[in-house]
Amino acid sequence: MAKNGTIIIIDYGMGNISSIRNMLRYLGYDSTLTNDRELIRSADRLILPGVGNYKKAMENIRSLGLEADIRYAVIQNKKPILGICLGMQLLLSHSEEGDCDGLGLIDGMVKKFNLNKSVYKVPHMGWDYITIKKPDSPLFEHLQDNPRYYFVHSYYAACDREKDVLAETEYGIRIHSIIGHGNIVGVQFHPEKSHKYGMRILHNFLEKV
Repeated sequence: MAKNGTIIIIDYGMGNISSIRNMLRYLGYDSTLTNDRELIRSADRLILPGVGNYKKAMENIRSLGLEADIRYAVIQNKKPILGICLGMQLLLSHSEEGDCDGLGLIDGMVKKFNLNKSVYKVPHMGWDYITIKKPDSPLFEHLQDNPRYYFVHSYYAACDREKDVLAETEYGIRIHSIIGHGNIVGVQFHPEKSHKYGMRILHNFLEKV
């Protein structure tokens, strides 16, 4: 049992699962990797990982029948969910990658980078800083100054509502690197690969959100 209830990592066949579980274990949290629909519905907290293609990810989620269960847990039961990298993008309404609808938990689009390739490489890969837009969010409690995180992505999130943007990152354009709406949180970077800054984000999600 986790410190504060059941933590479910949603297994839909696309994700950096082992590194997330290892980081949670290091922080003192048990987690369960599963695509069992009843466990997802009854979870205390959900983590939606993801690496790869947006359309393929949504096809996997829908083929497993998980979309309704995720929405039930998050919307009806008001359970916190953390989307990581592709998992964060899946929280949004639609993606240009595969011209595909997402979970629609936060209003917004996932767009392809259109940058000067001689200046900005795609994918956006490596360490980068975030600019916190909502410092009163519990996600940022006790976060050290100038936090930086490890990014790997070729598409970026663009929320429809400014109030859903918790942090931004400059990479040719301003990308929404942390998004949130109530119990729903998404991070474009990999907190499980971002050392002390990532540990703080994960801890705050599990304890404060």
